[in-house]
Amino acid sequence: MHSFKELLEKFEQQFGKRQFPEHPANLYDPAQYILGIGGKRVRPVLCLLGNELFDELHPDAYYAANAIELFHNFTLIHDDIMDKAPLRRGMATVHTKYSDAAAILAGDVMLIHCYDYLNKINSKTRQKLTNVFNKAAREVCEGQQLDMDMEQMRPEQVNYADYVNMIALKTSVLLAASLQMGAIIGGGSEGNQQHLYEFGKNVGIAFQIQDDYLDAFGDPEKFGKQQGGDILINKKTFLLLKALELCTPVQKEHLHQLMTTNPANKVQEVLQVFHDCRVDAWAEKEKERFCESAFEHLDAIAVLSSRKTPLRDLADFLLTRQH
Repeated sequence: MHSFKELLEKFEQQFGKRQFPEHPANLYDPAQYILGIGGKRVRPVLCLLGNELFDELHPDAYYAANAIELFHNFTLIHDDIMDKAPLRRGMATVHTKYSDAAAILAGDVMLIHCYDYLNKINSKTRQKLTNVFNKAAREVCEGQQLDMDMEQMRPEQVNYADYVNMIALKTSVLLAASLQMGAIIGGGSEGNQQHLYEFGKNVGIAFQIQDDYLDAFGDPEKFGKQQGGDILINKKTFLLLKALELCTPVQKEHLHQLMTTNPANKVQEVLQVFHDCRVDAWAEKEKERFCESAFEHLDAIAVLSSRKTPLRDLADFLLTRQH
């Protein structure tokens, strides 16, 4: 058994080499660029952890992990174009550094390269792995579309359950599928695969609640971002949607005024409404609800408890972080 850090090192050793040909440079350099500007590599390492939960690491797990990481970065390139984002991981986004057209094409070739890796996998598991991968890929696209749809809606028009579903599709299903793909390679049963999938999905949702909470209430020096960044751009978050559900008509009107007039003390005023509605306490409980569900599924997996330690440690780290 290996820790997340150990598996991350193993993954980087084989993934760190150049993934694309040198020519034509205007196609492949933008794709290589985004792979070289960092990233936590959580998803591919989850695939390796899913494999090792049931059996020794198999070379196929690295092929699947590579496909997952390439797909994730493909989505980032295209998401940044849609969001007109200038920075990614503190560096110029692909479309900013090159062009929109170059970024679109680079993303396309990255997606195709995913299937080069999937096709290297043993024929006994290749079809099932590809099915899981394709399902997650479709759902990520669905989540992105739902997110864009919700951007056009007023916050009070967004149903909380629909928002959770969007987050699950956009963010959590790829985490969950990464674990399941590893479990398939490791020989995990259908029941164990499903428990592992649900573990990953619930951790992903809890992580987003944590992220929203830290943006509003975290220590900026620890979190590494400006406090209230989401508030300043009127981003729909777990906190805002729940506040609109819990607050009084007067508080709701005050929130609307703050979002439309953008006063200098906007962040402080919105945070005060959040406190008054006790949405900060609600967020802690809501995160804990998804955490409990995640660990219930992890506990239900029929392997020795000691084999689950790396996954439990990783989830604890992600969900108790202050940055």
